[in-house]
Order: sequence, then structure tokens, then C-alpha cells
Amino acid sequence: MTLDSFKRTIGEPAPSDRLAPALQALWWAAKGDWNRAHVFVRDDPSREAAWVHAYLHRVEGDLGNAGYWYRKAGRPAASGSHEAEWDAIAAALLPPEKSKTTRRDGE
Repeated sequence: MTLDSFKRTIGEPAPSDRLAPALQALWWAAKGDWNRAHVFVRDDPSREAAWVHAYLHRVEGDLGNAGYWYRKAGRPAASGSHEAEWDAIAAALLPPEKSKTTRRDGE
């Protein structure tokens, strides 16, 4: 899934349950549902979830709490726009697309 295709799913009623919890949290954050997004990351010990957790607290305006979660994620605190950070996190967490090249006979 590309970043653009992920963004297009925001118009759906719910994220795919095949997405990792951190990506589901970002999805709900994009829908403006901070509380639902927080549920997906608050008890997840992964660095990916900590990064999204940091983003959520930054959006909330709780920069002290965000700083704690950036450190847990091993990431520097973001300073750009929320939109740019959302894009950066989503792009980093989305699984790479599978190659669509085909083999020709004899290769």
C-alpha cells in the first residue's frame, strides 16, 4: 500500500483490520478521533506505537508527554506541521509494496 492509497482509505468507515495497530491509530487520528487512535497505541510496547503515541500527544498539545514517547520511540521530537509528521510516520510504517515485475520465460 502506498501513502496515497492509505490516505484514500480515510473516507471509509473503518480502517482495514490487516493494518498494524500503529497504522490503525494514525488512520483514526486522520479521521479526527484522537481517543480511538490512542486506544490502539497506549498499551503497545513497540517503537512504532510509541512514535504514533508521541504524535498523538503532540497534536493534543501535551509536548512533555509527547517528548517522553518520542524518546521511547528512539525518534527526535518533531517540529514541522502535524500533517507532515503524519505523512512521515505513515510512509515509514506502511509495508513496502510487492514488486509487480513479471519473469519472462528463460530468465
